[in-house]
Amino acid sequence: MRILLTGTSGQVGGELAKLLPAHGDVVAMDRAALDLADADAVAAAMRAAKPDIVVNAGAYTAVDLAERERDLAFAVNARAPQILAEEARRTGAVLVHYSTDYVFDGRATQPYREDDATAPLGVYGRSKLAGERALRDSGCDHLILRTAWVYAARGHNFLRTMLRLAGEREQLRIVADQRGAPTSARLIAAATALALLRQLDSGRTLGGTYHLSAGGVCTWYDFALALLQRAAAAGVIARVPDVVPIATADYPTRATRPAYSVLDTTRFRTTFGLQLPPWQSGLDAVVGELADAPRT
Repeated sequence: MRILLTGTSGQVGGELAKLLPAHGDVVAMDRAALDLADADAVAAAMRAAKPDIVVNAGAYTAVDLAERERDLAFAVNARAPQILAEEARRTGAVLVHYSTDYVFDGRATQPYREDDATAPLGVYGRSKLAGERALRDSGCDHLILRTAWVYAARGHNFLRTMLRLAGEREQLRIVADQRGAPTSARLIAAATALALLRQLDSGRTLGGTYHLSAGGVCTWYDFALALLQRAAAAGVIARVPDVVPIATADYPTRATRPAYSVLDTTRFRTTFGLQLPPWQSGLDAVVGELADAPRT
């Protein structure tokens, strides 16, 4: 199989770049090689690569900045997926695309299912929802994988920020009234590869929208405390600073965050026969990766 992978400089894309070569001939493209905001470049990349599978791991993820850069967010998160989908339908390729908990308003009290009503609170969520709709409307064979609270040992994410701040501050004030399931990029990549292979091996169309995240629920405060304690025990940081729980209202941001981002992964697990471990397992693996990394 020939696989076109976008967004390899990102968290999920970087993990996919490690896994997918075992399953086919991968054309891996980071932002420098393919700017997803350039519609003509997206179409040209598809026609040059002639892929059997497209995995679109690239996205505009600057949630607050998106409120000021609406056109750019929609170009990357909606228009680019639309072009990929149109080209995939024309050639018969399978398209895998990632979406987000931000398509929901976060007012739920139980995990969101795939068919629950969407109601994005900001530009980022609306742009990702527009990308989802473009794939469905295209008629191409696709997998939309919604995930949430993504982190990795590399890149810009909550875990990396907490580790940096732990070395700079005596006290960290962390939001304790938003709930979700921290999901490692490594888990997302591994589950994606297995789900895709099982779809292709089955000979059946198992496409559609699925929720993919780690098991369990916690707050950002819970996650911060857990990761800092593990990092200190592993020697990644020197000490655990004082971690203080605060309310969302005490940490205003330009874009409103969903208060509840827990996703029901039943459909994904039963369709593909895959188990999704608790969020603590992914955290242990990432902290172990950081502990084993050479010190600079």
